[in-house]
Amino acid sequence: MPRLAVALRALALPVAALLAVSPAAPARAEPEPKAPEEFVALSDVDPTIRQEIRYFTPHNFTGHPVDGYRRPMCVLTRPAAEALHRAQRRLLRRGYTLKVYDCYRPQRAVNDFVAWAKDLDDQRMKGEFYPEVDKSRLFEDGYIAEKSGHSRGSTVDLTIVRLPALPTRPYVPGEELVPCYAAKADRFPDNSVDMGTGYDCFDTLSHTLDPRITGAQRANRLLLKGTLEDLGFVNLAEEWWHYTYQPEPFPDTYFDFPVARRSLTG
Repeated sequence: MPRLAVALRALALPVAALLAVSPAAPARAEPEPKAPEEFVALSDVDPTIRQEIRYFTPHNFTGHPVDGYRRPMCVLTRPAAEALHRAQRRLLRRGYTLKVYDCYRPQRAVNDFVAWAKDLDDQRMKGEFYPEVDKSRLFEDGYIAEKSGHSRGSTVDLTIVRLPALPTRPYVPGEELVPCYAAKADRFPDNSVDMGTGYDCFDTLSHTLDPRITGAQRANRLLLKGTLEDLGFVNLAEEWWHYTYQPEPFPDTYFDFPVARRSLTG
């Protein structure tokens, strides 16, 4: 073998060995899914509707910010957002405003709920959100499910606030919890009108027409119900705060794009 070839071969061997043990280049991260153009930010349709997106914060039944909520914003299909705008105009004339707690919910957030529900040791928020419910029964009793209508984009959790709206203090993790069905003056402060329970209260008192809810509390629920149902929303009977706009643009699709401005393509 010629001397030059021998030298080149000797040089190539350690290079080949080095390449053999070098780590593979990291795989490119998959791009985040985007919302279809039919989705909008509620604030772009009606900036007067108050937003208190609970799952962006630790003040919810899990006790932690929920996966998929990148920004504290309400995202909905345009027909649902425009119907809320019409409801808001009616309520403003009566001295009220709508306030949303949750709107579109990505599937990854629902998966977060499911994982939390299966962890029976994590009961840090039981004292407020499910004081009378055994956590092992959350699936059986229908409080947690592997799919949510919120992921289709036309379902919203909301309440009514009397104007002028008073500020509410933030939740402090670890603070003493009060049952969600306690008297309004005793439970965690919320500037909404008294609906008889707090938001996301896992209790039969949250059923919209529960006969134990009377007087002003019942009138407040019926004001919300009547206003929204006149404009195409349908209430979930087990939750006074839960409404779905009909007809849904995406009745069979469960989306997983994050709640963030950058998810919107419009």
